[in-house]
Amino acid sequence: MLFSLLIVLSSSAQAGSVETYQFSKSEYEVRFHDLNKILRCPKCQNQNLADSNSMISQDLRREVYRLMEEGRSDDQIMEFMVMRYGDFVLYKPRFDGVTYFLWLGPIGFGVLGLLILVVVVFRQRKSRNAIVSADESNGEHLSVEEKEKLDRILKRDSD
Repeated sequence: MLFSLLIVLSSSAQAGSVETYQFSKSEYEVRFHDLNKILRCPKCQNQNLADSNSMISQDLRREVYRLMEEGRSDDQIMEFMVMRYGDFVLYKPRFDGVTYFLWLGPIGFGVLGLLILVVVVFRQRKSRNAIVSADESNGEHLSVEEKEKLDRILKRDSD
């Protein structure tokens, strides 16, 4: 009984989210779906208007439909949405003084990471070369007897 009640309630909730629009021009339908894909739901996490079933998304889809039927262009509709809800409503923010860090930040962090990697590798090579040259210079100061003794010790350790 409870299970059937849940099925009835969930199906009625699903049926309430279906929206149909009658477009005066056939091209409006394509534009409508395109605009709903690039406009973000202000309430939802990472959902565009087309994917969201929230009340505000439904309102925004109606607003897009109304503006489109008034004959406004896509740019005018986008500008209206930005004026009303801010840049957050755009999935792909514009490149301007406020959002340049958002666009260029990953490139800057990549270049910074490469610079740090080059500096670390350069320093390691430099210190390794210093150790090798110090070892070579120490080897030159050994007498023949000391070198033979060192060879015996190294040979004993390897056996």
